[in-house]
Order: sequence, then structure tokens, then C-alpha cells
Amino acid sequence: MESLKELFSKLWMRIPAIHLTDVLEIIIIAFIVYHVIKWVRTTRAWMPVKGLMILLVFWLLASLLEMDVILWIFYNTIGVGITAIIIVFQPEIRRALEQLGQQSFTSSLRFFSEGKEKEERFSERTIEELVKGTFLLARHKIGALIVIEQEVSLSEYEETGIAIDSLISNQLLINIFEHNTPLHDGAVIIRGNRIVAATCYLPVSKNMRLSKELGTRHRAGVGISEVTDSFTIIVSEQTGKVSIARNGTLISNIDGDYLRMKLQEIQKDKTKSSAEKKKPLRKKGGPHK
Repeated sequence: MESLKELFSKLWMRIPAIHLTDVLEIIIIAFIVYHVIKWVRTTRAWMPVKGLMILLVFWLLASLLEMDVILWIFYNTIGVGITAIIIVFQPEIRRALEQLGQQSFTSSLRFFSEGKEKEERFSERTIEELVKGTFLLARHKIGALIVIEQEVSLSEYEETGIAIDSLISNQLLINIFEHNTPLHDGAVIIRGNRIVAATCYLPVSKNMRLSKELGTRHRAGVGISEVTDSFTIIVSEQTGKVSIARNGTLISNIDGDYLRMKLQEIQKDKTKSSAEKKKPLRKKGGPHK
């Protein structure tokens, strides 16, 4: 019993004194790390970050198993890796700093969230309006490009267009993409149940495997799906055929039932994601055609 008391007393003596400034530092660091992670998850940087996490796991395994060659490679490339991270994430870093500079002191404390409230459910009505509007556009051979935002924020592309912020309806979609109207050129961005912007510019895919017959609209639809997790609907102006793009893959000439099925999959994913975010924390006891 005495030996246990001595052990505990020695351990207690080794614990450094904790001051108020230490507590404040812990709170500030935790706040910053939490919001950085939360912000990264809503940008296209999230996928490379997941890759870095996998590399970190390999590094830990190599350290435990004493794999000297792998560790040597890691240690000698870490400097280049940090530089590469800064170059790859440069647009996101610049955008975050610009937003921080534009905000007031109080609002800057929550700038990482970018005001993206994605809890609004992707409703059944939205699905029906999208399907109906898409195939009415296709019937009249009116070209259209509709981008549905998911986890990765599309704010960067939303800012290139004209803000709308309206509930989705097939009539509104037709009016937007009708020829000789001010909003017909460019893409429409959808967030939740609302059209947030029109005439938005999207990055064009440089994938050489895409058919040479595809125009700029299709390449832009594939391009945005390569750099984000968005779901894109494309209506061809020449043929009236409907295509979808996701994860850099284009599926052409689909029908209404197939589009509805894919949109319902998005609805399920959004509902599941929303439920996971609201869940209280518990202590643990198709190819291109």
C-alpha cells in the first residue's frame, strides 16, 4: 500500500502545473483545428487530405515495424511534400484568407462554415421537378447544365454566376435555359431544394478519353464532377439526349426512370449524412458510353 502511495505521489509530482494561459491555448488550438477540419471537408481539398491520412497510417506502420527504407523515403520527401501541399491547396488557402479578411471580427470566428447550411432535405418534390424539367428541356432540344451540390462546397463556382435563391420548379428551369434569355448561358447550381445561382462557369474536363463529339457543355459537366463530388445533369442542344456526370464519369442517353433513381440515391445519401451529423456523440464502451 505504501509503495502505491509513493508511486502516485511521484507521478503527481511529475505532472506540470497548469495555468490559465495553458487552458486558453488548448481551447484556441482545439477551436482552430476543429474549424479547419470542418472547412476542409466542404472543399475539394478533402479528397487529397484523405490520401495524406492514408500515407500517415503507412508511416505509423513503418515506424512500428522498423522499416528503415520506407522511413528514409518519408523523411527525405517531407520537405517536398509540404511544398506540394501548399501548391495543390493554394486556391483554397487563398480563398480562406480572403474570406477571413473580408469578415468582421465576430463573423470571422465562424467564417470556415461559409454559411453552408446543408441540412435542408433534398425532397421528393425536388426530384420530380428536376426530372420533369430536364425532359421538357430535352423534348424541345434546349441545352441545359444543372449541377447539384453535395458535401463539397460549390461557392467558388456559384460566385461566377448570378444569385437566384429560389425553390426548384420545372417552369423556372425552362425559363432559365430558354434561348435568348439573360440566364441561359452557363450552369445552374442547386443546393438542397433551391436553385442558388445561374450562368455559372465550370472547369472543363481535360480527359482525353472523352468522345471528340462532346461539346463544351458536356466537358464542363464532367469537369465539375472531377474536382468535386457534385452530381451534374446535362441536356444536349443538338440531340436532346440527357446525360449525367459523377466522379468524372459520363453516362449518356438516360431516361426519366434512371435519372429519378440516381436522384433518389442522392436523397438517401443526404438524409443519411444529415442524420449522422445530428446523432449525439457517445462514448465508445456506370462507364462512359
